[in-house]
Amino acid sequence: MSTSSTQGIKTVLHPVSDLDKAKDVYTALLGVAPATDSPYYVGYEAAGQQIGLVPAGGPQSPEAVTAYWHVPDIEAKLAEVTAAGAIVKQSPRDVGGGRLVATVSDPDGNVLGLIQDR
Repeated sequence: MSTSSTQGIKTVLHPVSDLDKAKDVYTALLGVAPATDSPYYVGYEAAGQQIGLVPAGGPQSPEAVTAYWHVPDIEAKLAEVTAAGAIVKQSPRDVGGGRLVATVSDPDGNVLGLIQDR
């Protein structure tokens, strides 16, 4: 039984090799303009989801598409999942605006992202 809850998967980050080309595709797919459009991150808000494009190999880029679970307390959730066998890949870090992100891997190596908004 979990002692801290999640708010579900609300954010998915896609590493892309060409931000401008990917932006064209995702804008057409989602039918909305990016809510955030910068050289290091392009973010969309569509149907309650946050879809992010990040330059592959950049400082914010995941190794593969990563789904992020939104949690009220990232440290508590990290403690829970590591006690259950997950391995921390990236410790919590602030990516701007008070948003903390971290990643862990499950026993099979699948990457799980965690986000806490302050």
